[in-house]
Amino acid sequence: MKKLIFMFAAMMFYGLLSAQFAGIQRGQQADPLPEGYKPSSTNLFLAQYPAVNTKTREVMFKVNAPTAQNVQIDIAGKKYDMTKDENGIWTTTSDPQVVGFHYYAVLIDGVAVMDRNTDAYFGSNWWSSGVEIPEGPEGDYYRFNKNIPHGQIRSLYYWSDVNGLPRHINVYVPAEYEQNPNKRYPVMYLLHGWGEDETGWPNQGHTANIMDGLINEGKAVPMIVVMESGDIQTNPDVRQASSNNVSDIYVNDLIPFIDKTFRTKTDRENRAMAGLSRGGAQTTGTVFPNMDKFAWLGTFSGFFVRGDDGVVNAFNGVFKDPKAFDEKINLMFISTGTEERNPKEQVQALKDHGIKNIVFYESQGTAHEWLTWRRSLKEFAPRIFK
Repeated sequence: MKKLIFMFAAMMFYGLLSAQFAGIQRGQQADPLPEGYKPSSTNLFLAQYPAVNTKTREVMFKVNAPTAQNVQIDIAGKKYDMTKDENGIWTTTSDPQVVGFHYYAVLIDGVAVMDRNTDAYFGSNWWSSGVEIPEGPEGDYYRFNKNIPHGQIRSLYYWSDVNGLPRHINVYVPAEYEQNPNKRYPVMYLLHGWGEDETGWPNQGHTANIMDGLINEGKAVPMIVVMESGDIQTNPDVRQASSNNVSDIYVNDLIPFIDKTFRTKTDRENRAMAGLSRGGAQTTGTVFPNMDKFAWLGTFSGFFVRGDDGVVNAFNGVFKDPKAFDEKINLMFISTGTEERNPKEQVQALKDHGIKNIVFYESQGTAHEWLTWRRSLKEFAPRIFK
């Protein structure tokens, strides 16, 4: 009898579930998107909104909040008022947005919350909604290509004595890694920016797609890419760890773990570090004091020179002897978007001073955003370990 009751309950549950999804599908068919609009690639399964007009780059948002008094969308530094219909559905359309990825929030009676229609992306120190304004074919390098071999991104934890806690990392291994059990690989350590975490490069940055394409085309050598957090975690028992430099974690805990866990080439010629924004500053702060461990570095929107001594005397005088610098560092790659703070004059000053192993790249038409950094990774990775 109990078995029959269980089977009947299961049938009722799955019947209701099927009806629910059928209703969703019928609802989508009955309420088609306006002409020219398509669901954002960041949307959850079956979510129609936010919807992007690929020609005008406007974004239409819908939020179900029947008891709210005021609802807004906060995207790209501007708040858009939403209007409510008789069913409690709020709607608005944004101004044209620049291509690329954008965080956004829903403001319900002044309180910022996630839009339940999109995946969650960690940015500005909280899990946020995101929308992608698609590029044309020029953006194919960061999209999934079904016709080429694909590597893996592995989620791992390791113990940090400096931090006093386990730390989470994402590690990309190239498609050939499992097929070549006796081969060792160079390693790039890739850092995110302020307010983001180690999920930024795999998710917002599309690191695996970019690396798969570059390696498949023979533009980049097969390499391991380690994506770590740029912050020091704390709990009530290890509050003192927060005063330590995160570079100590990278050098003393992370690198030994990676070299022990993966088939790596462990000499400095086969180790690089790069980072975006604050991660660029953490890169210079890690590499310059440890040039016995790194031979390549990249800063994406992250070459920060502080003080009045000028770039030649910055970073504790690492550039004072150009010949000595070039003998240690095979490449210092500095990039920026044309619509953001530009270190072009500082780069030229270093070249005039005699630094030869330096490359400057500008992402045309982009600002302090993920499209700048995707492009920067695409330009940086093919230049290292050669």
